[in-house]
Amino acid sequence: MIAFVSGPVAALAPNLAVIEVGGVGMAVHCTPNTIAGLRTGEPARLATSLVVREDSLTLYGFAEDDERQVFELLQTASGVGPKLAQAMLAVHSPDALRIAVSVGDEKALMAVSGIGKKGAQKLLLDLKDKLGAPLGSSGMVGAQRAAASGPPPWSEQLSAALVGLGYAPRDAEEAVSAVTPQAEAAIASGGSAPVPQLLRAALQSLNRTR
Repeated sequence: MIAFVSGPVAALAPNLAVIEVGGVGMAVHCTPNTIAGLRTGEPARLATSLVVREDSLTLYGFAEDDERQVFELLQTASGVGPKLAQAMLAVHSPDALRIAVSVGDEKALMAVSGIGKKGAQKLLLDLKDKLGAPLGSSGMVGAQRAAASGPPPWSEQLSAALVGLGYAPRDAEEAVSAVTPQAEAAIASGGSAPVPQLLRAALQSLNRTR
């Protein structure tokens, strides 16, 4: 198993980072949040999980070891593969997922693309007692208060991801503004802002203005 990769960032894409390790470019699939923390040419260290299939070897990368652990635990649930597990971590932090499972929050899981009401209910049953308690020092109550107060972090995550991909901060701000109605609509429907979909929409907006 490849536990982590470390080296300069050779290239970045919306969901992929290429890390140079010993002269070899390792393609690592990452969430937009992880991509946002990387910069081309700068050193990086990503915790990784290698998914082996008959016809492929796919490396998934995470900013923290805890994300990698939750990624692997999510796949112990029936019907959850690596792509869905990564999509869940793209929308929610590990602690947010722990809270959602512990309190039976179906809507939080349904905010992830590809998870409907029945799927969310099944996941809550499958993941019960597997993810453990939130690791944050403030615990569940503090996390719930943080979610209820202050602006949601999706806009900062999106802007950072765009800047990490090489766009100017001003262009990133305009792209975030362009997709804000989409994010607000998702939040108003009881979910959370779907950062991966918003990033794709923001990139399309930037491409149209070029």
